[in-house]
Amino acid sequence: MEKKLVIIEDWCKGCGICVEFCPVRVLEIKDGKVRLIDEDRCIKCGLCEMRCPDFAIYLEVKKDVEGVNAGK
Repeated sequence: MEKKLVIIEDWCKGCGICVEFCPVRVLEIKDGKVRLIDEDRCIKCGLCEMRCPDFAIYLEVKKDVEGVNAGK
């Protein structure tokens, strides 16, 4: 399954906790909101999601449509 990092800007208060816990430093605070700097370098570890007190950042799981349909 493929994962994608999703940021809900309206919920982000810019506290920077997610930025501090990111092991590959692909997040930054810009204009008071978290921003993904380099999506290709994101390892989708989920540390940002686990630490965000406002649930403003999370990993969305994209289901493999071909894999699901192939089983039928």
